[in-house]
Amino acid sequence: MEMVPPPVEQPTRSRARRFALLCACATIAGLGLVRVARAAADPAGPYRKLDVFSHVLSLIQNNYVEDVDDAKLLYGAIEGMVRTLDPHSTFMEPKAYAALKQETDGEYGGVGLEIAARGDELVVVTPLDETPASRAGLSPGDKLLEIDGAQTRGWKEIDGVKALMGAPGTTCVLKVARAAWGEPHTVTLVRDVIRVVSVESKLYDHRYGYVKIKNFQDRTDVYLKKGLDSLRAQSGGPLAGVVLDLRHDPGGLLEQAVKVADRFLYDGVIVTTKGRGAKHVEVERAHPKDTEPSYPMIVLVDGGTASASEIVAGALQDHGRAVVMGTQTFGKGSVQTVIELEDGSGLKLTIARYYTPNGRSIQEKGITPDIYVRQQPGPAVSEDDSPRERNLPNHFKAEEAAARAIPASAAALPKLPQQPGDPSDDFQLKTALDTLRTWQIFRATLVGTASNATSSHP
Repeated sequence: MEMVPPPVEQPTRSRARRFALLCACATIAGLGLVRVARAAADPAGPYRKLDVFSHVLSLIQNNYVEDVDDAKLLYGAIEGMVRTLDPHSTFMEPKAYAALKQETDGEYGGVGLEIAARGDELVVVTPLDETPASRAGLSPGDKLLEIDGAQTRGWKEIDGVKALMGAPGTTCVLKVARAAWGEPHTVTLVRDVIRVVSVESKLYDHRYGYVKIKNFQDRTDVYLKKGLDSLRAQSGGPLAGVVLDLRHDPGGLLEQAVKVADRFLYDGVIVTTKGRGAKHVEVERAHPKDTEPSYPMIVLVDGGTASASEIVAGALQDHGRAVVMGTQTFGKGSVQTVIELEDGSGLKLTIARYYTPNGRSIQEKGITPDIYVRQQPGPAVSEDDSPRERNLPNHFKAEEAAARAIPASAAALPKLPQQPGDPSDDFQLKTALDTLRTWQIFRATLVGTASNATSSHP
């Protein structure tokens, strides 16, 4: 790739300035595939402001009241540059990037919280099941005011992630605010090894499968297939229906989201991604191989359903493969790629928007469920009280699209008696199971009606 040379350096410039220029050039080169044609038209381009940058760096190094760490200054400058882009583009120092790779692999030291920056506040998206955070009773929408005594106002998501992660056995003290509390509470957690088992499954009525995907990690699709096969073995035959639970699923690897959707779709588009200016369009399609049978299917979603999980829900909804049930999803419609840099640091950069098979952009809006079911029991929570993409600073604006029909309410669904093994504390799952049962009742009724009609009219 052709590189635009920096301005010719004068002999009087300081060593600090030369160092700054070299680092800045290396950073720009490392991003790859940047706008070469524009740089060629204006040879000075963005390098004009490097004079100001190197001047400030020199002033800090020579005049600040205490000695400063050059690497810390330069990492801070890069982080500040990336921070101006959008809420999901992030620069990670080597330690933070190593922690991210551990989390993607499914094991890390921490408290088990998925968080997001909402304005100047850090908000809980969801606590992971069976972690210190979930055992302490933290809930989606809780605000983290302090972590280990440090005020979090103005922090980005990556700042909170770094503060929450740490060696197992160490303590993490949180100051937490909740709308239902009169004043903030202090919660002390002991960090643990967080092993995120991305898929769990359970059988209801000996014939209805329940599969929960907690996030999309490496091998999630493999674990999903094992879970479905295990449910079939337990039932002793084909499944009569499946509930796919994507609630509190913050997303993860796009590749795994495509594979999960492909498992339930025989053919057709799963997701389309479009880069800057609608260029670099990529279309992911379903394939007939290893497709699950066409049993009735319900997808559960909520405000914690984001990114990759919204891709799956949107694809199954657009193809009519599943009924989407729950509440409005988070609304993150952008794709990030992670670039490992030469010194072990990492750059998570937003490179594209994604679209459902029908061309819907989920950005800001999220997925609207076919049947609206609020979680009960408990007080109603306003949609505005839960973190959403639309609340994040510098988020992309949504594109105009045709409005979906107003979803049906769970109040219109038949209520069936409590069955053995039914969840007593999960109204949304109980409603999903009742809907599958009703599906079978209607199917049997229709078959019986058709049979009677045939015998009555030979």
